[in-house]
Amino acid sequence: MRSYNRHYLGVAIFFFLFLQLLTIGSAQANPRYAAIVIDVESGDVLHQANADATRYPASLTKMMTLYMLFEALENGTIRLNQPLPVSAHAASMPASKLWLAAGSTITAEEAIKALVVRSANDVAVVVAEALGNTESGFARMMTQRANELGMTSTVFRNASGLPDNAQVTTARDMATLSIRVMQDFPQYYHYFSTQSFSYRGTTHTSHNRLLRNYAGADGLKTGFIRASGFNVATSAIRNDRRIVSVVMGGFTAASRDTHMADLLDRGFARLSMLQRGDWIAQADVLGDSMDLPESPSPSAQQLAAAPEAVGPASSGERQFSFQSEMGVEMGSADDPIRALIAQADTPRITYQADMPRDTYQADIPRRGNWAVQVGAFNDPDQARHLATRAADQLSGFMRDLRVSVAESEGERRVFRARLVDLQESDAHSACNSLRAQGMDCMVVAHY
Repeated sequence: MRSYNRHYLGVAIFFFLFLQLLTIGSAQANPRYAAIVIDVESGDVLHQANADATRYPASLTKMMTLYMLFEALENGTIRLNQPLPVSAHAASMPASKLWLAAGSTITAEEAIKALVVRSANDVAVVVAEALGNTESGFARMMTQRANELGMTSTVFRNASGLPDNAQVTTARDMATLSIRVMQDFPQYYHYFSTQSFSYRGTTHTSHNRLLRNYAGADGLKTGFIRASGFNVATSAIRNDRRIVSVVMGGFTAASRDTHMADLLDRGFARLSMLQRGDWIAQADVLGDSMDLPESPSPSAQQLAAAPEAVGPASSGERQFSFQSEMGVEMGSADDPIRALIAQADTPRITYQADMPRDTYQADIPRRGNWAVQVGAFNDPDQARHLATRAADQLSGFMRDLRVSVAESEGERRVFRARLVDLQESDAHSACNSLRAQGMDCMVVAHY
């Protein structure tokens, strides 16, 4: 009997540990994550990860509500000082809100500030009913207008971003909306940089900390519901060039903001190289690319079924609770965005990268005939620097990576920055990881 009990206990422990590993694995996959970085002047995409995958917009929805309000102000349907009535339906919305009383009013300009700073759900409904009579009718108007703007993967079901399984978008669509808000209504865009406003004796402060903490950031919106994770759309200017970036699915507000700052830094660095002519192409040069499929896009139903808290909570750790982007830093310690940031800070290690190409090929045992190319430059030192940086960022799970800086054949003197001698599956895994960290790459055959 004791032997049987010990056997049963051993099997139970095995399956418990197996389930724990499955839970951790699903946490690291982060089905909510997506990002895109765009140079507004040229329209060039400087980085993208799951940019066309289905995601929940959360309070980024309010950027579309504001777009519709700006349009009404522009065509004279609404005036900035016009009082907008508060219905019982609007007053019943959950927080975040201004706690407007049914039967009261709020001016259109106050509504703009409340949506930007407070992300007030009751105010979003006030605007919706003023422009569309009912919130559902306004949502249909929002969807139609969004599709006309090129946001073809977006469906709105409400004006606030409160949970609705059918209300979906993509990082690319949210970036499109961000740019159109700036370009179509430059006279109103300044409201998105508002950091506080007072309403009936109470001062409300924005929880968009990037406006305060990232030099050059001048606007747009944060968002959070349980199903979406922490979202943010940010616009920033440096050296007279503007970048718009969207990050979706952060596990905490803090890691989301840090990741956004890192993506913006990388985007501005790439723009600087483009302007100097140092950067020949993001990863491809002379047409020797191999297409790498994007991560599959989960459907809205899959997203709704995904675990809403990532991994088991350790002692004293708070899981997600339903709060509309109150800036509370919640989530699991197994935060993939935070892990990516930590990898970028890994100390540099030494690689065999400086020997001539013919010596390199002859003297070093080859492990595979595939490579990850991260760029191509006029300057071999810049190519080596980027390839070494890519190897550093992968050092957390791939050791002894070999860097190659090879001059391409042809009229132009171009140096390709590559990580070489990889098996094909390893090359694809490495490139996926680099893309998730904000570095463009491609998998190529390397003989």
